[in-house]
Amino acid sequence: MMDTALAIATDVRAGRRSARAVAVETLDRIAAQGVLNAATRLLRDHALADAERVDAVVAAGGDPGPLAGVPFAVKDLFDIAGETTTAGARQRADAPAATGDAQVVARLRAAGAVLVATTNMDEFAYGFSTENAHYGTTRNPHDPERLAGGSSGGSAALVGAGLVPLALGSDTNGSIRVPASLCGIYGLRPTFGALSVEGVYPFVERLDTVGCFARSPEDLAVAHQVMGGVLSPVAGPLRVAALGGWFAGLADPVVLAGIARIAEHLGAGPPVELPSAAAARSAGFVLTGAEGGHRHLAALRRDAMAFDPATRDRLIAGALQPVAAVREAEAVAERFTAELNAALATHDLLLAPATPMPAPRIDATTIMIEGQTLSARADLGLHTQPLSLAGVPILSVPLCQPEGAMPIGVQLIAAPGREALLFRTASALVAAGLVACTPVASQMVAA
Repeated sequence: MMDTALAIATDVRAGRRSARAVAVETLDRIAAQGVLNAATRLLRDHALADAERVDAVVAAGGDPGPLAGVPFAVKDLFDIAGETTTAGARQRADAPAATGDAQVVARLRAAGAVLVATTNMDEFAYGFSTENAHYGTTRNPHDPERLAGGSSGGSAALVGAGLVPLALGSDTNGSIRVPASLCGIYGLRPTFGALSVEGVYPFVERLDTVGCFARSPEDLAVAHQVMGGVLSPVAGPLRVAALGGWFAGLADPVVLAGIARIAEHLGAGPPVELPSAAAARSAGFVLTGAEGGHRHLAALRRDAMAFDPATRDRLIAGALQPVAAVREAEAVAERFTAELNAALATHDLLLAPATPMPAPRIDATTIMIEGQTLSARADLGLHTQPLSLAGVPILSVPLCQPEGAMPIGVQLIAAPGREALLFRTASALVAAGLVACTPVASQMVAA
């Protein structure tokens, strides 16, 4: 298992390890990994150039940055200078190469991080499973017969397998939080607008955020700051509650029990219910489909068969949404946001499931939760999608699980701009033995 990002950076800055050696080892391990189907391109030339710059600064007695020599990967919708940004779509395979890095990628590299790979995703980021008709399905690092989640599944799988300590994803309706939960790692959806989306292929601009996956809250906090996130001081006791109603229903008993343990440890008060949550989830579907469908409408008219069939059908359905339905969805989104903001005015932290269940099998179309049959794919975002409408920061943290159990995560939800509170709470939950990344079997990271 790879060291944490901060451990690697400390060694590289002290001259105990070379960034080049770390990069070569990482590239070789990803190349030898024949199961996950998580990386779409190994960026060996980029990585070695980045690493050699870091080593040159260290050799000259300088400081290469807080992420010196730390390997990272990016979902294939972040621009990388000289590379084509596919957004998981075959029809973009021959698009012109990007002329520069996405802003958050540039900031990571400027802080000494070493870019090693692009990662698999649902086409155009429209999905919760990373099943891609063109590039294949990304498999869960804990069980290759199960989904990694999506749409940022390739990034989550690489981090979950311990092949890279950091990876970038995007989150529109849960595309960071869902795979973080299923792969047993930390994943942050920052406050809407906190990090630049410049150079990131858009999906639904009113909801799109970018963020990072990591195996420790501390690594995640440093990466977030490097990319432009602000961490405000945190003080005083926390006012905590679990979300009830929609968020307590249709969830595996394992995650509900985990939330109860966290709530007890944090001295939580009575559960809070958001009355518009169910309607907000439907509103998220409508708004996502409508904006995504219209974004791709010209391409659908030109050559609909070039799309992944699952993506194509959802985009067409979205483009056909009547204006009245979109306006109603916008009103629901405003009402739900007001409800959540009111809850966060009297609570510092709210708790909810990140996914309703652990990772489904790839061959499963439905799953059973509390006696109800759910879609094994569409309903992975059951508890993330409504919260996306409000633009608040949310951290998915992995529950401590018995050996051999599949991972599942909990969402820590705070008011806008309070990412520091999320990181501090996650670190405290690690210290209390309630939250931890699940070890991955050694055969999952070997050829």
